[in-house]
Amino acid sequence: MESKGKILVVDDNEDVLLSLNMLLKPYMEAVRVISKPERIIEFMDSFAPDVILLDMNFKHDAISGNEGYEWLSRILAHDPHAVVLFITAYVTTEKAVRAIKAGAVDFIPKPWDKDKLMGTIRSAIDLSRKRHGNQYEDSEENTKDAFAHFIGESPAILELKRQLQRVAMTDANVLVTGENGTGKDVVAHALHALSRRNGKPFVSIDLGCIPESLFESELFGHEKGAFTDAKAQKEGRIESADGGTLFLDEIGNLPLHMQQKLLTVIEKRQVARVGQNTPHDVDVRIVTATNADLHTMVRNKEFRQDLLYRINTIELHLPPLRERGNDILLLARHFLKTLAQKYQMACPELTQDACDKLLHHPWHGNVRELQHSMEHSMLMSDHTTLTAEDIMLDTHHQEPPKSETAPTDTILNLEDLQRNAIRKAVSICDGNLTQAAEMLGITRFALYRKIDKLGI
Repeated sequence: MESKGKILVVDDNEDVLLSLNMLLKPYMEAVRVISKPERIIEFMDSFAPDVILLDMNFKHDAISGNEGYEWLSRILAHDPHAVVLFITAYVTTEKAVRAIKAGAVDFIPKPWDKDKLMGTIRSAIDLSRKRHGNQYEDSEENTKDAFAHFIGESPAILELKRQLQRVAMTDANVLVTGENGTGKDVVAHALHALSRRNGKPFVSIDLGCIPESLFESELFGHEKGAFTDAKAQKEGRIESADGGTLFLDEIGNLPLHMQQKLLTVIEKRQVARVGQNTPHDVDVRIVTATNADLHTMVRNKEFRQDLLYRINTIELHLPPLRERGNDILLLARHFLKTLAQKYQMACPELTQDACDKLLHHPWHGNVRELQHSMEHSMLMSDHTTLTAEDIMLDTHHQEPPKSETAPTDTILNLEDLQRNAIRKAVSICDGNLTQAAEMLGITRFALYRKIDKLGI
């Protein structure tokens, strides 16, 4: 079930305000949008938002983001517990590092990925409630609500749902595995919703989107003066999840020295902020997710075996979409219905040839690729039904035909191969770096670093 909350969106682009207002309204208690940052404090007092989505770049400062940092400073001066998410089209690793150090909770690029945007906002709402000392119990979070976004009736999915219901009521740590785009975050939310902790915070953190230098501060928090730019104390994500569930996505990206510290937290159930000498008790359930082979990483000494034992007391595997049979059609119709409500359009029906086309596509991008395909097909079609010709599929995910011998003009320089692959992925995704990173099988920040390194 989506977290309800009040959202304030601040952006000087009217199209962005309209788009976010339409996207968020169905899921939030209330949404307010303003184009002038000068009115932020006024709305903080009168509207009392749980989360503020703040543009980094206004008309006077198109690229650097300095205005965003200035307004963030004013917001936190007015309410030190305010939860602010930065949004910008000009994303760099340097800006992300500076934003988080300045007190922003997270960093959302434009154009955004809807699922990741909603997940980030849900976590931010939970964090806001924790910071402001509110406790929210939701008696309606029952099994039906927990599985509202978990669409599927294939044997593998039905068995996974049964496992979820058995495991959820325990405090066992759970590792969710599966390919990119299969919906591992949906499993994590369902686990929390079905658990005894469902009235407590669900705090998620995508370890693939955080620069290595900020891992410790983000997970454990810091005291004022603990390091340069630590101008105020900050609560870490582990501490914010106290009493609830901590979801660590892309756990394979956690550096070895941080793996040891996380292991200590799990074993001792204590956490200490950076710059704090005395640890204090925390009560969190750890749910992790990865598309990496952690057992291979253990053999390669890239992941601690003792940590792997601790996080996968129970391992739940999400099968790829291509192995889920008619779930493809259930999901396609679910997405069409949701999109029809979003765009205030009639929900189109799928013809038999369209169904056949969907069932025979390999779906290397999994559920996320299917959702994108349905949205594209629906918006580009003028019909009340979608035929096979109307279905837009990403043929670039098709595996290339194998060849016994490589052509003589094959490029074998590794940097050239990476450069060409990145350019092609960015072109296919129309400049959407989040989607391009997913297509390449790397994290968004890894893509930023490669773009900078390769001079693209």
